[in-house]
Amino acid sequence: MLDIKFIRENKEFIDLAAKKKRLKFDVASLINADDERRNLLSSIEKTRAEQNEFSGQIAKMPQGEARSALLSKMKSLKDGLQIEEDKLAEIMKRWRKLMLEVPNIPDMSVPEGDTDAENFELRVWGKKPVFEVEPKNHIELMEALDMADFERGAEVSGFRGYFLKNEGALLVFALWNLVIDYFRGKQFSPMIVPSLVRQETLLGTGYLPQGEEDLYKTQDGEYLAGTAEVASMSYFADSILAKADLPKKVLAFSDSFRREAGSYGKDVKGLIRVHEFYKFEQIILCEASHEQSVRHHEELLGHAEALLQSLELPYRVVVNCTGDLGLGQVKKYDLETWVPSQKRYVETHSCSYFHDFQTRRLNIKYKDETGKTRFAHSLNNTALAVPRILVQLIENNQQSDGSVKIPKVLIPYLGFDRISPKR
Repeated sequence: MLDIKFIRENKEFIDLAAKKKRLKFDVASLINADDERRNLLSSIEKTRAEQNEFSGQIAKMPQGEARSALLSKMKSLKDGLQIEEDKLAEIMKRWRKLMLEVPNIPDMSVPEGDTDAENFELRVWGKKPVFEVEPKNHIELMEALDMADFERGAEVSGFRGYFLKNEGALLVFALWNLVIDYFRGKQFSPMIVPSLVRQETLLGTGYLPQGEEDLYKTQDGEYLAGTAEVASMSYFADSILAKADLPKKVLAFSDSFRREAGSYGKDVKGLIRVHEFYKFEQIILCEASHEQSVRHHEELLGHAEALLQSLELPYRVVVNCTGDLGLGQVKKYDLETWVPSQKRYVETHSCSYFHDFQTRRLNIKYKDETGKTRFAHSLNNTALAVPRILVQLIENNQQSDGSVKIPKVLIPYLGFDRISPKR
């Protein structure tokens, strides 16, 4: 959410932001609703002042015709006030809905484009493995090595269901421990956060109203979040932080759920797109400074790259184009890791900053050096998400004898350096 004063003073920028992000938003409708809201508030305030004045007069006035006339005027004012307040309530519904749809303004460095096909490749790291024969996909490898059962997963959980077992499960535990050890001493507070959240948390982080179709909703009206970002940001809602405590850095973990409603026909088998997964998320709250947001954005990206490099997985960094940005994102990087069987890079991490878009919705503030209360800036990035990363880890490390080599960094957590076919 942006400041309405900023929106009114920069209508052309909001209109341009909507066009750049390929969103349908009519800023004029919001301004009209805001004009109605302001006019009604002014009228209501004036009527209440008249009521107060009449109340004072009536209290001092003896019984008689003059007092009866004032009481009649009071009733008329009260009836009129009720009509205006009812009208204001309806206008406020429309105003709030439009305010939630206002897009944040992309950074000048974000490339113009319609879809992820027009994202800009910033850099590439690592060498793609060369295989003597056509590489197998992770489904074939994991089933042959008894690491996963997708058939039983579908029977028990439905479409996109899976079981990880034996070395498949151990690999996940090893990756979790790798992430935890990497972040030790890096000033990130570890948190295990809920994935079952209230609607307000998703409105606050910007996943509603636009992302409703991709969320699971319970019979009690709660939602299953698709990232630990939602609960982590909401943890600080309605807070005034001390400037000395900034930046706030959190390494949050939760299970996550996504319907993948817009992905029918895409990656329907295996672990690339699943409905239930587990995710470590980096969260930063910092001062209201564009320069600090940019610096922390690069910091978050650096942590994710360091983890991928430690796993020796080839990847690339792309800058997301305007049409591939979410409603609230100012700028976003994707990390895409190489999948040999598909001969393409597949997104494994997303790194974004929002300025005060989320914190204004969630009312997360801090006091600056002058004592002025300001909205903090927010950023987030995936540290690691499983089971998707198993796709790249297993496929890039497959051997000609059907085994899978373990990256050196994971051997201490596992106690073995290879997963071999069972004999």
